[in-house]
Amino acid sequence: METQRQIINIDDATIDLQNIRKSLLTSLNSPNGQPKTKDIIRRLHEAQRRERATREKRLLEKYGNQIISYFAEGKEVEPHKIDPELIPIVESDSLEGRLFRAATLLWSVPVSRGYGRRIRYLVIDQHNSKLIGIIGLGDPVFNLRCRDEWINWNVQQRRERLSSVFDAYVLGAVPPYSLMLGAKLIGSLVAAEEIRVEFRERYAHKEGIISKRVKEPHLVLITTTSALGRSSVYNRLRLPGNVNFIKIGTTDGWGHFTVTDELFQQVRAVLRTNGDPYFNNYKFGQGPSWRLRALRKACHILSIDENLLRHGIKREVYAIPLATNWREILLGRETIPEYQSSKVSEITMAAVRRWVIPRSEKASDWSCWSRQNTWDDLTKCLNRSNQET
Repeated sequence: METQRQIINIDDATIDLQNIRKSLLTSLNSPNGQPKTKDIIRRLHEAQRRERATREKRLLEKYGNQIISYFAEGKEVEPHKIDPELIPIVESDSLEGRLFRAATLLWSVPVSRGYGRRIRYLVIDQHNSKLIGIIGLGDPVFNLRCRDEWINWNVQQRRERLSSVFDAYVLGAVPPYSLMLGAKLIGSLVAAEEIRVEFRERYAHKEGIISKRVKEPHLVLITTTSALGRSSVYNRLRLPGNVNFIKIGTTDGWGHFTVTDELFQQVRAVLRTNGDPYFNNYKFGQGPSWRLRALRKACHILSIDENLLRHGIKREVYAIPLATNWREILLGRETIPEYQSSKVSEITMAAVRRWVIPRSEKASDWSCWSRQNTWDDLTKCLNRSNQET
């Protein structure tokens, strides 16, 4: 096709449409014909994960010694004395922000930076001043079929009250806490009273990005999505009277995670040369997934079947109600939430007793974990990238 063979110069850059089309086809085709096991899903994310790790190379080179000191060794952890504190991250370019970014390098699936409203926490063990895990909360996507059908709201209700829902885009523990089911402890903490209080303090009297109206949002529901299909962490994550992760369905299996940031920048150039405003239409409120819509438009321009964006990986979606009347609030039938108030200390006591202590007694791998083990995991992807280049 003539447009596919074009070579265009824009801003002193050369854009080869044929090569971009070939690269995009290869990227979108990568999940096809493969079983959707957790190992395969991890492998499909590998290029994107290496790319993210490369971007954080300077972070580890400059601050590595300081960062690694906040990760515990097994001998420094006493399961019975674990005492989490939520440390909000106020500035990205701070010790807390750098530690959060470094911790995300341990995830086998690249962690989004979130968008729109965003609250991030370090979870620090006050007993030893070491990092237990991280929590990242942000605005949910506007369209999520299983969530919307479960709530049973219409488009107008969703538009008016989606501000009372947050999505946990990253939620988990770092080693050695992760080796004793620390992820279930971290997951449980999203229901803590301290989080919804901070949400209220930050966003009361703020104008909604989509609605352009000043709202009085009450956080009544948190959602989260499994990274690798079926989640062993979120499944049966319940603490009676405190926390309840409810599986509400699965995603439809559409997405763009196989498209690296480098390739996506080339896709944006294609859109720009065709005068499509989506090349730069990335602000929150202009669509539930700018990248996905931009890729769909690029597929049309490059004569690629947009159905290739259906990777077929169905991720589990969970909802965590924070108020007994959460549905009434989201449907507009009531305005004052009836919260199930549980503080971090109360949730911790129940979660440590139920999951952490039994696992720590059953398995001993956590006890011999070293900081060098953590450093090796932090730099593994980056080292592999250096070897390949």
